[in-house]
Amino acid sequence: MTFSKPDSIKFSFNTIAIDLPELEEFAEALIGQLEVEISEEKDIAGLASKISEDASFTLKFDEIEQISEQLLPELKQKASEFLGIPVSDGIKLQYPELKDFKQLKGKKVFCTDNAREYVDDLFNAVANEDLKQIIKLIKQDTAKFLVYSTYAKMYISKISTTYGDYLSNAIYLNKFILSSYPQIILYKQGAPYEPNFDNVRAGYIGALKMTILEEMIHSVQENLQKINKEAVIQVNSINEELAKIILDLDNKTATGLSEYLQLQPVPDDFPIAKRANLFFMLNPDHFILELLGPDVMTYSRVEVDPKILEFVPNLLDIYKRWLIPIQTHHAAFTTMEGMAEFSVQNILKDDKDFQNYLATFMGTDFSSYQVRKSMGKDFTQAIYEKFGKKTFKMVIENPPSTRELKEPQLYLKRVQ
Repeated sequence: MTFSKPDSIKFSFNTIAIDLPELEEFAEALIGQLEVEISEEKDIAGLASKISEDASFTLKFDEIEQISEQLLPELKQKASEFLGIPVSDGIKLQYPELKDFKQLKGKKVFCTDNAREYVDDLFNAVANEDLKQIIKLIKQDTAKFLVYSTYAKMYISKISTTYGDYLSNAIYLNKFILSSYPQIILYKQGAPYEPNFDNVRAGYIGALKMTILEEMIHSVQENLQKINKEAVIQVNSINEELAKIILDLDNKTATGLSEYLQLQPVPDDFPIAKRANLFFMLNPDHFILELLGPDVMTYSRVEVDPKILEFVPNLLDIYKRWLIPIQTHHAAFTTMEGMAEFSVQNILKDDKDFQNYLATFMGTDFSSYQVRKSMGKDFTQAIYEKFGKKTFKMVIENPPSTRELKEPQLYLKRVQ
């Protein structure tokens, strides 16, 4: 699974417990937003332990490493044949445990070189729920924290449902999830377990097939990956610039702007929190998209309330510079995801294991799964109907614009 630029995430600060140091409250707010996911991880671990101790549950599934390595050659061949693009012979499977997988997610945050170490340290601190280290990082660079804590929340909160990720010629499979779910699903179906074992096992294999195929497809999208990375770096650089501007606002301006935007009041002894709420509100990933909706991805200009510009005069310039890279990211990311979804569906449409995965793990069937709407998938299908397997190389090397994604006929007209 590739990763998108996340929407901005607004922290909810406990304005009653103001005896807590502000930075400590910041750190607790970040960890607090992961509480549901952390609890889910603990529940999975607890249930897996309970199953292993239940003498009535004697059935065993093959190890994730054993199944995945057996599947790899066949899936590599199928992906290469369908795409018309060879998958690298050097691609490897790796199986990080939960904490390592969370830290790995930080590597998928595309940032400027001077933010790389900071992002890695932040993800490491959040993965370890290390409040002291998070506080240290907030002190070290508050602007970077405001920008990249959204990623930490977005990416790590998805840890319980993410199966894999392509990075540096490797496919990383979440061992914690994939090695636990088959037993849990079978156990929850209740005794006797034997009649359901084969279907759950097939679904387990189907999940691995889907995951590995998806990441193989992403692994050949080199040009799209590069375009997406460069665009997101620009977006994050602009957001860092905005964060510094907001943090430098004097108290009168910060209070007046907060009141005008009707933000929840924050006590004066929480100056960073007041500005953080302003940043998360005015961050273009949130503010522009909330105001104008997804159609902004096809706009050539944006406007800003003149009253807001009285408080932050250079906000319009920031939004103008943000518009091009965010549209580039949106087009590349949507294309990558849509191509992968379309390819997986077509390669596995007659695969019994995949059908068992949909039925046993997802509670759906292939027909329902296939008709789900996706702009990227619909675009890929429209181009595929015209060009067949030539589609993939063509789209990777000559990607669509945001408007062409929405109207594939414009792309077809351009490339014919």
